[in-house]
Amino acid sequence: MAITYSPTPFFGGITPSQKQQATGDNYMSFTDGTRDFAQQYLPEIYEAEVERYGNRTLSGFLRMVGAEMPMTSDQVVWSEQNRLHISYENVSVTGANEITIPVNGGTIQNVVSPNDTLVAINPSNGEELKLFVSASVIATGVLTVFPYTQDDLQGTIDWLTTPVTDLKIFVYGSEYAKGSQTPNAVSVEPQFTQYDNKPIIIRNKYSVDGSDMAQIGWVEVATEDGTSGYLWYLKAESETRLRFEDYLEMAVVEGELYNATGAPASVEGTQGLFAAIKDRGNEVLGFSGNTSLDSLAAFDNILKNLDTQGAIEENMLFLGRQTSLDFDDMLAGLNGGNSGAGSAYGLFENSEEMALNLGFSGFRRGSYDFYKTDWKYLNDASTRGGLDTPGIEGVLVPAGTSTVYDQILGTNIRRPFLHTRYRASQADDRRMKNWVTGSAGGAYTSDLDAMEVHFLSERCLVVQGANNFVLFTA
Repeated sequence: MAITYSPTPFFGGITPSQKQQATGDNYMSFTDGTRDFAQQYLPEIYEAEVERYGNRTLSGFLRMVGAEMPMTSDQVVWSEQNRLHISYENVSVTGANEITIPVNGGTIQNVVSPNDTLVAINPSNGEELKLFVSASVIATGVLTVFPYTQDDLQGTIDWLTTPVTDLKIFVYGSEYAKGSQTPNAVSVEPQFTQYDNKPIIIRNKYSVDGSDMAQIGWVEVATEDGTSGYLWYLKAESETRLRFEDYLEMAVVEGELYNATGAPASVEGTQGLFAAIKDRGNEVLGFSGNTSLDSLAAFDNILKNLDTQGAIEENMLFLGRQTSLDFDDMLAGLNGGNSGAGSAYGLFENSEEMALNLGFSGFRRGSYDFYKTDWKYLNDASTRGGLDTPGIEGVLVPAGTSTVYDQILGTNIRRPFLHTRYRASQADDRRMKNWVTGSAGGAYTSDLDAMEVHFLSERCLVVQGANNFVLFTA
């Protein structure tokens, strides 16, 4: 049976049906050019959000490699040991029996004593001589020396005709005559290097006015912090909290000390992880994506440098995508495609499953164990990811702890190489403060017709023994 209807129905010409069925009396036409025919139907709405970016949070790096500890001051200060043995670089040959240490009265001082024995190496060609020191002028760094295997510095090995200015020397012992004394020996005082950092205050706020709180729209969500269910206006508060928690880590990873002019006096900055490694650690340029570079040879150069530093046995690699793939290719070539062959998992109680659950794969090269994982922070498009040439491609972090002197406790204590300090006392804990103000949503602290959720933290990062860290940069 055909249904007849008026092309442009008028008010009163439609009779509602008592059932959900289309009849000639309840048909509405939306054909006037401003409305769509399908608008008479309710849309099919998915309540659940689509997680098109997966887990969007970036924090977790510092939780894996360090710890958080309270402090009460505006500054954290720590001291690090210098090297034990006496050595100098850029030493010049200034005479047939004379070499000169580049002293400057402060950073470099001459502590070589008469009767010391030295190894002198020319770094340009590897030539070396063993030298006996007969006289040492402390103030000027001038040493009178006699080679053990030739008359002077102009013999078979000639360092004077074309003067060598970049010798490396180090003391390996001494030689005295029978019955002699050591009246001219230099007393070497131990030196240490002091570092410091200061915390910054990180804040954020979410606000919703009272009127919007009365208009509830429910959305089913599954958040990155593991919770799920229905949220309305507080969904934005939940994301503000997650974003702030990421800022707590990102601020101390990316932080810089302010040493320019023009900014407000309150801008001081803090030294973050990347800045500390660039300042006091090791930086490897162009390791990732360089097809002309032998990855294994380049990595072995890193190991050789680690040998000259603290030689920490266990290390963790947090890498961007390309650098991680380069490591996989390198390991596949070494182990016949199985990068896990011969791995050690001492850092994870020798449990391979524990390491893999954290996303780490382990391998051993030389005397070092490495645990490799992708660092989402370097891959996420909203941070450092998505660039053809990223500035930072990965970081090597030593595992374990270092021994430092705590001036408050008055004793040596062990702490992770990488750890966060936050301001706290018995009266106030500023690790992660959260409070609500306003006159809506259960808060009654002011006449503001809104609910404001506040977040605050005051913290800084301590990078101890930065000489054992390696930063991979483009």
